Amino acid sequence: MPALFSRRATPLARSVLIAACLAVVAVPSFAMGWVRTPWARGEHRRVAQPVPFDHRVHVNGLHIDCRFCHSGVEQTAQAGLPPTQLCVSCHQRLWLSLPPMSAVRHSVETGRPIPWQRVTQLPDFVYFDHSMHVNKGVGCETCHGRIDETGDVRQAAPLTMAWCVSCHRDPAPHLRPASEITTQGYVAAPGTSGAALMAAYHVRRLTNCSTCHR
Repeated sequence: MPALFSRRATPLARSVLIAACLAVVAVPSFAMGWVRTPWARGEHRRVAQPVPFDHRVHVNGLHIDCRFCHSGVEQTAQAGLPPTQLCVSCHQRLWLSLPPMSAVRHSVETGRPIPWQRVTQLPDFVYFDHSMHVNKGVGCETCHGRIDETGDVRQAAPLTMAWCVSCHRDPAPHLRPASEITTQGYVAAPGTSGAALMAAYHVRRLTNCSTCHR
């Protein structure tokens, strides 16, 4: 009576089982590793905007405070974007007539906001409040980097859970006086104490899950 399975059946079955076991381990491991890479997080990725807005010109050349455009940063969770009319009020008609400003003209004509593309992206299950951080002494550049040195703003920080928690566990080194919140390239003055700022701003070490996951 001929054999039901060929001689290669057993080695083949073993190979399939081994490959399946390896896949069960390798696929999740690869996925967990991938989400921790700068490519998956969007870190330093260039984001094309409808208007070639250069922060270097506005911050260094015109000395415009961050809060002039991002007016909600001290009162609300969202920093906010400036309405088109605020942009128009600062520019002469000659500038507005140039091709790079076509999105601004279209916004004025239609009454629709300029479709700015989000640069810094957090998962939907993460709650972040700009006002809470700013009013507690966390500077803009802590998360957004040196925008005074970049033409097109990119995500400068990893924004991973480990990165956020490391600051929550030891906030003192990341604090600055309220008057220096928007200062780019901030260097602490002699005698400035992170521990003293923690006490002055009533900063707590919040590491419980519900702080960010609500």
